[in-house]
Amino acid sequence: MKTKVLWALIALNVLLVAGLLSPLGHSTAMAQQGPAAHAGDHFLIISGEVNGAPSALIYMVDENTNQLSARLYIDNPRGGTFNDMAPLDLSRIFQ
Repeated sequence: MKTKVLWALIALNVLLVAGLLSPLGHSTAMAQQGPAAHAGDHFLIISGEVNGAPSALIYMVDENTNQLSARLYIDNPRGGTFNDMAPLDLSRIFQ
């Protein structure tokens, strides 16, 4: 009886390890796979903190146009607003 339980636990552990390792083979994430999505769009989106800012910032890099922009959400009593940074041309900066 004990050996059957032991082998069942070993098999369960093998399945759990396989389930953990299976997503590691996929390195890219795709969003909006509908008619509105463009096949050539590549974006990198990173959240970050800024000293003195009321909330976190979202940095967005458009890999097609090599532009960096950021967006900050500010919560007001009358409703929230977004403050957008003007895009920076990264190809000009990294020359």
